[in-house]
Amino acid sequence: MAGGHTVAAFDAELAALHAAVDRMGALVEQQLVGALDSLATADAEKATQVIAGDAAIDQLETEVEAMTIRLLALRQPMAKDLRDIVAALKIVSNLERMGDFAGSVAKRAVTLAGLPSLPPLGSLAWMGRSVVAMVADMRRAYADQDATLAAAIRDRDGEVDAAYTSLFREFLTYMMETPSQITACTHLLFAAKSIERIGDHATNVAENILYLVDGRLPSQERNKEDLSSFAVALPSVPESEQN
Repeated sequence: MAGGHTVAAFDAELAALHAAVDRMGALVEQQLVGALDSLATADAEKATQVIAGDAAIDQLETEVEAMTIRLLALRQPMAKDLRDIVAALKIVSNLERMGDFAGSVAKRAVTLAGLPSLPPLGSLAWMGRSVVAMVADMRRAYADQDATLAAAIRDRDGEVDAAYTSLFREFLTYMMETPSQITACTHLLFAAKSIERIGDHATNVAENILYLVDGRLPSQERNKEDLSSFAVALPSVPESEQN
């Protein structure tokens, strides 16, 4: 009977750990959505609320770390139970960084809200929606321990990288053609990079879910399509100088 109570208590503690990780994921998703909305609507007040919300994510990370240390010290788990606890510890570390990057997007939104006009945000909005979808699927994959969904999230990281590279070139060209928008485009590029990094961390979480379920990390390198380091925008040549 005592052994049954011990198993039941351990299962309850694992369930509490999973719930805490999911709460942290929900906060990160909420922060990202709020940051993107404040960027799209030039709402400095909402952006300020997102920035202030980062403290709750940090607090949850501390709580989850304490839970994992307690479980490791008192329960001495093995096999999948051990992977479950180690994965949770790695996942919340990635979630904390995702929260930081959402806050960075919000900080850029505060600055951009004070500018008289902004360049078109269509490409950035698409990229943001893609990363929000990755985060939502990441939460579902963790809750269901769904390795197939986690692998699909991992495969989508290249799409976000490619979108960032395209956006980088687009804004470089826009700055050359419209110098008055250099300030806005520079801040938007920083925001775009933060969004791309959130996608990277969501992919890291997906890999941790694969480790949790399968007991190993994927052997194949994930597809990286961020070629912004090599992007060059050349000045247009006036028709009178062509030929």
